[in-house]
Amino acid sequence: MTSEFSFDLLRRWPDVEATNLFAVDASDRLILAEAADDLAAAAAAATSGGELPGAVVVIEDHYGALTLGAAAQAGLVGIRVHQDALSGELALAANAAEAGLSGAYRSLDLGAELVQGARVVLMQLPRSLSALDEIAADIARYADPSVRVYAGGRVKHMTPAMNEVLRRHFGEVTASLAAQKSRVLTASQPLTSAEALSEWPHRAVHADLGLTVCAHGAAFAGTTIDIGTRFLLEFIDRMKPDAQTAIDLGCGTGVLATSLALARPTLHVTASDQSAAAVASARATAEANGVADRITVVRDDALQSQQDASAELIVLNPPFHIGNSVHAGIALKLFEDAARVLKPGGELWTVWNTHLGYRPALNRMVGPTHQVGRNTKFTVTVSTRG
Repeated sequence: MTSEFSFDLLRRWPDVEATNLFAVDASDRLILAEAADDLAAAAAAATSGGELPGAVVVIEDHYGALTLGAAAQAGLVGIRVHQDALSGELALAANAAEAGLSGAYRSLDLGAELVQGARVVLMQLPRSLSALDEIAADIARYADPSVRVYAGGRVKHMTPAMNEVLRRHFGEVTASLAAQKSRVLTASQPLTSAEALSEWPHRAVHADLGLTVCAHGAAFAGTTIDIGTRFLLEFIDRMKPDAQTAIDLGCGTGVLATSLALARPTLHVTASDQSAAAVASARATAEANGVADRITVVRDDALQSQQDASAELIVLNPPFHIGNSVHAGIALKLFEDAARVLKPGGELWTVWNTHLGYRPALNRMVGPTHQVGRNTKFTVTVSTRG
């Protein structure tokens, strides 16, 4: 490693900082160790002119450990990177600037440009098997036939089903020995037969709601509609009836945004999410339901691109996971930003797992909050900005 780079300097910003949450873990180090020979070979080939920069691709780097570790360890430039979470992308940029490695990589969407001709892929295994399937399908379809994929994670989050997903797209899949509660799956010999290829986004019709949902692999809940969102939809007619604009904060596949647009033909909706897969899915859902002309989909860190006191109505089904960790910090961050963006008299409609007890925080951060619905698992509240 170069003397300028240290894993200890990596930070999670703008993601939630906490004493039990870290910007690097043992799986990052193990992936880099397993791939060290191939990374060195890629760097040597690029230096000698035998290979163009960009032979190395990094996918789902949490906060930059894989990208910056590879750049520092092997002197690589032109690394292509995809991170579904915008917070990870922003953290990588900040950490790269701090380490003087901003020029070593470029961020791209998932797809052909990301993995075309790639020879080495470093990857943190996503939580979702569907996300892994979409990523693996793209690598198998577009990467160099000699590509080798190093996909790692913490053992407690890995399942045998991940091996099976990789075997659907690669002729050889092997597992490393576990080290520091981490393991790496190595995949090679990409399969490109019609049977091996997956087409995304997936699509499902929910006749009971008159809604078609489209979803890319990493989108939460896929083409299903989670029960919290279904409960919130029961109150759609009561959500600030005179609003001309609305925001679906943490929009996922765009179910709430599209439902609002369908129910109110004059309403314009902004659907916002930090997930690249969610943003692509929400756009596809809006198009499938014929309301894309009234829904603007943006990839954003909470509502950072929205002006203060600009929103009449915000709907929210807040997540309570940061990666594989359960943490309330993300919901509190969304409440805070919703309060900033709401106009006086604007409404925040929120559905949440009752045991999380968010009402005091909503009262404090947004404004007077009252319960409008509750079932055996979820509570729906409306908060009015003073």
